[in-house]
Amino acid sequence: MKKRTPVSEIMTKNVISLNKTDDLERAEQLFKKHNIRHIPVVSGDAIIGMLSYTDLLRISFADAIDDDANDVDTVVYNMFTLEQVMAKNLVSVSSTVTIKEVAELLAKKEFHALPVVDNGVLVGIVTTTDLINYLINQF
Repeated sequence: MKKRTPVSEIMTKNVISLNKTDDLERAEQLFKKHNIRHIPVVSGDAIIGMLSYTDLLRISFADAIDDDANDVDTVVYNMFTLEQVMAKNLVSVSSTVTIKEVAELLAKKEFHALPVVDNGVLVGIVTTTDLINYLINQF
């Protein structure tokens, strides 16, 4: 296992993101369409927050109803803005940080995704799933 491999080797580079003006219904559509669990929220090129699918489920009945009952979700989603639900105090890393450093950071914190930011611009996202897949590929 290479000890100095940068996170840029395993991060997702084509990041699905939300604009701060998007609504929670749009967020749910992206989570389901792309089968992802974390979406960075941006204002221009700058990342201002991170929304997880778990954050969305906390305020909705999405996990308690079937897919045909979209009316309930819409009512709940209209009660909150994206900025109210997203995590705002983000920890981010640069693309040159090592995979080991990212793994240590995620192991210590209570989140499962990190935005990768170079010179104030979102360039990727790395998740615990990316780390697990990297580890699996080592064997």
